[in-house]
Amino acid sequence: MRHILKPVTTTLFSIASFYISFAQKTELVKVVQSPNEKKVDIFIGEKLFTSFLYPDTLEKPVLFPVHAANGTIVTRGFPLKPQPNEANDHPHHIGIWFTFENVNGLDFWNNSYAIPKEKKHSYGWIKTDSILEISNGKKGTVSYHANWVNQTNETLLEETTRFEFSGNAHQRIIDRLTTLRADTDLLFKDAKDGLMAIRLAHALQIPTDKDQQFTDDKGNITIVKGGTDIIANGNYISSEGRLGDSVWSTRGRWCKVYGKMGNDSISLVIIDHPLNPNYPTFWHARGYGLFSANPLAEKIFTNGKSAYDLSLKKGATVSFRYRIIIDNAKNTLDLKQVNKLADEFAGLK
Repeated sequence: MRHILKPVTTTLFSIASFYISFAQKTELVKVVQSPNEKKVDIFIGEKLFTSFLYPDTLEKPVLFPVHAANGTIVTRGFPLKPQPNEANDHPHHIGIWFTFENVNGLDFWNNSYAIPKEKKHSYGWIKTDSILEISNGKKGTVSYHANWVNQTNETLLEETTRFEFSGNAHQRIIDRLTTLRADTDLLFKDAKDGLMAIRLAHALQIPTDKDQQFTDDKGNITIVKGGTDIIANGNYISSEGRLGDSVWSTRGRWCKVYGKMGNDSISLVIIDHPLNPNYPTFWHARGYGLFSANPLAEKIFTNGKSAYDLSLKKGATVSFRYRIIIDNAKNTLDLKQVNKLADEFAGLK
């Protein structure tokens, strides 16, 4: 099924209604821009939470690295800052990002330094050209404009994204609103790889019986035999009660990955929003550490029983809203807590 959005003139949807209620005191957020480095640092309670990176050396803007409130890094370091004993697959998986595999035939998802020059013509780039707004306070904000372009620098669509960052002594929250405006007629062809994604730290991977390849801090490669990985201890659970690898390809309004990192249980949740296309989203959640919400992959996730092709006429817009929660505590967030945060994000009482 193809879903067509016609041209509209509405401005960026406000996320003022996306509020957060904390049991603990909300900590102040400080946002520090470094234009020469094409970086924006976000501090919560004087601790670095994450950095928004948009240098020309990256094929897309990312949030990297991402820390829990206790300082634990919950995202994989490779390829920007490789850490000992972590996988070096999929170099396009960096921190937290938003891209898609097939826009008018161009692959924005898989583009990275690893793509040979002679094949680059099949891949798109997301180039951030301006930071529109930054602000500090109980919520810190970063808004930016980017162009999704082909290899000859022709713009297919324009992206305007607004982040709201907030947190307390044990929790961090990112609310993201991304609006895409078509500069030409566009087809987001139903495809597996997209849309709102995180590459998880090694400990949050699901234990596996398959052999894995890891790299140490000197770049040496080690093959770890299946079943002998003593670091990975993660697991998924969805709002529909699916567990582990069975979450992949299923729908749900939220999904959580959780595992032990140091002395704390780390919970990392992605929450979908009822106003998003094809809600509730499908989960492209893989045991090896890719954690992604992709509402535009219905064909592969339903084994061809249905499809969801999203078309935009020139001048039309579409918006995507997501909440990401990183929590560290003695125990993982329970279902009641996650549902409450999801209700708040949806604007429900």
